[in-house]
Amino acid sequence: MRIHTLFLLTSIIAATGPALAAQDMLLGVDMNSEKMTKAEMTRADVEGLISRAAGKPIDLSDRSLSGLDLSGLNLKGANLRTARLNGSNLKGADLSGANLQQAWLLKANLSGAKLVGADMFGITARNANFSEADLSKAKPIGDFSSANLSGATLTDLNGNADLKNQSMGLMGTVFTNVNLEGARLKGAGLSHAKLDYANLKGSDLTDAVLTAADASGADLTGATIAGANLKGFDVSGAKLQQLKGRDSAKDWSGLVNVDQAITDGGR
Repeated sequence: MRIHTLFLLTSIIAATGPALAAQDMLLGVDMNSEKMTKAEMTRADVEGLISRAAGKPIDLSDRSLSGLDLSGLNLKGANLRTARLNGSNLKGADLSGANLQQAWLLKANLSGAKLVGADMFGITARNANFSEADLSKAKPIGDFSSANLSGATLTDLNGNADLKNQSMGLMGTVFTNVNLEGARLKGAGLSHAKLDYANLKGSDLTDAVLTAADASGADLTGATIAGANLKGFDVSGAKLQQLKGRDSAKDWSGLVNVDQAITDGGR
């Protein structure tokens, strides 16, 4: 089976749950293969492509770029579909509008990177570092389990599951065990997202759409939830203390398992 086909399969598996995805990804893809661990190009090669493109987006689709230092490069609008960037350094790079569909960014460093409007459908970015990155209006329908998004900007994030198109199963955003402390999620769409055990301390969830999302075991201490849509939001075992804007949150009564959450008044 060709590797890009496996990307599609594993992204579908990821949407069904992190435990299942963790097992099947390793079964479906040889994570120790050169395609997943090596780079077929150098930084100079990529810089050459950028120079010759004269401002137009470059095509790096299906390339093996793992471990490569691409920090600070202008990759705006680049086609990185199915590219392997495991362990790569993309710190401060501009990936605004980039096509990262089904790309691999395991343990990649994207701290301070610009990913405004990036299409990350089917991405696998476990344990990646997106701290202080800008993902405004990006589409993160993929697996970000255990990633670091502390201080990141996710304003108007397009992470809602598509309930009208379920031919491949319900595809959603997987933020399981993700560090979102201090992240800006104003207006973020995260319906049906996996936020279980996420660190959302001090995050700004103003006007966020959290309908039917799973935040079991998550820590929302000091988070701002003014205007957030909480209908069907599962907070079993979650910390809901020192919340800001609770009075203006939408459908607080629609929370699921709120009796099992840790609140200012105790359980």
